Amino acid sequence: MLTRRGLAEEVQQRQLRVGVPRRRPRSVGTKVTDEEYALIAQATGDAQSISEWVRGALLAAATSEPADCIIVAELLALRAILLTLHFAVAAGETLTTEAMQRLIDRADADKLLKAQDRLAQRSTRGRS
Repeated sequence: MLTRRGLAEEVQQRQLRVGVPRRRPRSVGTKVTDEEYALIAQATGDAQSISEWVRGALLAAATSEPADCIIVAELLALRAILLTLHFAVAAGETLTTEAMQRLIDRADADKLLKAQDRLAQRSTRGRS
């Protein structure tokens, strides 16, 4: 099963291939007000058509990491660091620079996975 990022990478690889342009058989549409259309037209500039700009914006939104996941990941990493420091200080330990860096690296290594797990648990409980 492809992840969002994997899907985005696959789409980008297909677009970068030299040769015949990729056919796009599906369509996505929406209605906008005159003001919204003017805002979108201004955002696109002269570099590309509105439809290409909107397509890019939709794909970017669909394949990017949700902000709540990133925030939860950072909070979980910070929590892990603070709790470890608290217990070390309470035990009278002194952390070296190397030990602190290992602690930070360990917290950073799995923060996104932990955040995704927490958010998945939340959404599962919300549906029950």
